[in-house]
Amino acid sequence: MSSAYLLLSHGSRDRRPEIAMQQLASLVCQKLSSEHLVGIAALEMSPQPLHEQIQQFAKSAFGDSLLSQNENRLKIVPLFLLPGVHVMTDIPAEVALAQQAAGQDIIIELQPYLGSHPNLEKLLAKQIAAIKAEAWILLAHGSRRPGSQKTVEAMAASLGAVAAYWAGPPSLESRVKELVDAGYREIAILPYFLFAGGITDAIATSIEELKLQFSAVNFQLAEPLGVSAELAELIWDLTQK
Repeated sequence: MSSAYLLLSHGSRDRRPEIAMQQLASLVCQKLSSEHLVGIAALEMSPQPLHEQIQQFAKSAFGDSLLSQNENRLKIVPLFLLPGVHVMTDIPAEVALAQQAAGQDIIIELQPYLGSHPNLEKLLAKQIAAIKAEAWILLAHGSRRPGSQKTVEAMAASLGAVAAYWAGPPSLESRVKELVDAGYREIAILPYFLFAGGITDAIATSIEELKLQFSAVNFQLAEPLGVSAELAELIWDLTQK
């Protein structure tokens, strides 16, 4: 049996997330034997729709084995943190199109999304432990899918933080106001994002504005998850589900 792995991100006009994805794919590849291949794809901001990216990667990964009787298996790991519309609807639809085009030559398996891994909390807790603060805000992107924020709320609660959302309520500013009103003067923000990019830059700018608005408060901004051997380990574990 031949196997290949495709790490799937949202996609961005910013080059930094793509570079980080390539680095992460390299770390995951190190856990595999030489006959396995790890690639990357993007749901959006790509010249090709996802199902065509999947088909193209499968051809490059399996090559002549597509013409043999070998069982070719492609595992797709969505590197998304929330069970939003992309994870629950868009990605499965694109994978179904790719499977339809591939026929019986390839078995395409959609693995659990990254945010569902139980050990992701440990990576976030490690970042929190490195910064001293009286109160923490876990800042996620947010989703229009009903119920998707429950995972963020649960994660924030387990970390001793409060949740806020970049693309919906409660906003970062409203959470800061609540904490300031409660008497906190050392507030740290943990971006619940994979990599640095346009949004994390915008978050940093927003915090600079909050510093002017709340001059008596000491704000600190943690880094997003970023590329690490620990993150690669979680992704590898998801490929085995």
